[in-house]
Amino acid sequence: MLSQVQAWLEPKADEMAELLVALIAIDSENPPGRELGRCARAVRDAMTALDMDPEIVELAPARALEEPSIVRGAVGSGRKTLYFHGHFDVVPAQDRAQFAAQRRDGRIVGRGSADMKGGVVSMLYGAAAARELGLLGDGRIVLNLVCDEETGSVTGAGHLRDAGLIDPRALAMVTAEPSGGTIWNSARSALSLRVDVRGVEAHVGHADRGVNAFQHMLHIARPVEEHAREMTAKGSMIVVGGLFGGGSNFNVVPGSAFFTVDGRYQPDVDLDRERDYLTGVVKEAAAEIGADVSVEVTQQQPPASTDSTHSAATKLAEVVREVEGDARFEMCAGILETRWYSQLGIPAFGYGAGLLDVAHGPNEYIDEAAMRRCAAVYALYAARMFSS
Repeated sequence: MLSQVQAWLEPKADEMAELLVALIAIDSENPPGRELGRCARAVRDAMTALDMDPEIVELAPARALEEPSIVRGAVGSGRKTLYFHGHFDVVPAQDRAQFAAQRRDGRIVGRGSADMKGGVVSMLYGAAAARELGLLGDGRIVLNLVCDEETGSVTGAGHLRDAGLIDPRALAMVTAEPSGGTIWNSARSALSLRVDVRGVEAHVGHADRGVNAFQHMLHIARPVEEHAREMTAKGSMIVVGGLFGGGSNFNVVPGSAFFTVDGRYQPDVDLDRERDYLTGVVKEAAAEIGADVSVEVTQQQPPASTDSTHSAATKLAEVVREVEGDARFEMCAGILETRWYSQLGIPAFGYGAGLLDVAHGPNEYIDEAAMRRCAAVYALYAARMFSS
């Protein structure tokens, strides 16, 4: 069966590469969420060409997202369901040239190649291969492609769940995140805060009449950073000040300042307790100096996990081993959209050809042969799941 799938995919190498290059050319940066509607339509057209009967689900306006939407399609008509899930938004580029993809030395270089427009292409062709080679049996693959994974996915994947568009009876879900051929069967939780500090502006000539929000921010951030170091020692990761700013001019006492706190936590961390603790640390530090401060929770997402001994996991490992020669399970260092499915009791995994080491970086790329091998894994996984 593997040789049949490979024989179907190999002649599609240029076709797959050209689609990825075209998708990379669409600047779907998020934040702020540019050209999401344009990218959705391009994905829909690609799915139409592959006879997947796609539809675009238009979503309510959210933040600065341009035409937020979900692209859905399917192959097969059986009673068993397997979800292929992905996203077509990308993180901001370091250089505008990253949207002009380069194809060289067996790789495609450009923003979103690894995370995860390359993964989207692999899923589309993996699903098409499964249909064309008669591997679906009594099953169907449903493809859900969302627009806002890079900013929490509440608008896209959250809508799928809230609108009842995810069937809890599904056999499994796979998302094509850049796992580098590793199976991510679990992922950390996430907590993000924004801390705003308010002072009083005054010109430098009357600086003594102002209240310096920047100085207050430094005092408040110090104990937060100490807590971040303590949590890092326990295996979680917290970035303090990933975004920060304030003030109106170099010669004016800053009347406002802000900084962010973003954490990826081990699955056993109680996020409610951590949120309350961090908020308490901020307010206690502010009270010490009489600072005016507020804390906004911008993201709180639970962990996700599927036991590696689950039958859906062992079947995926069998297929990956057959295609790649080896298979191993790991916890994703970040958060995954698997959480939206696992909360419904669906076994969910991250598995993709991209490399996490280069995703989000200035030289992001994906290996073309790895894309095709990943597509083969998706096709064979469907066959294995639907045959049981």
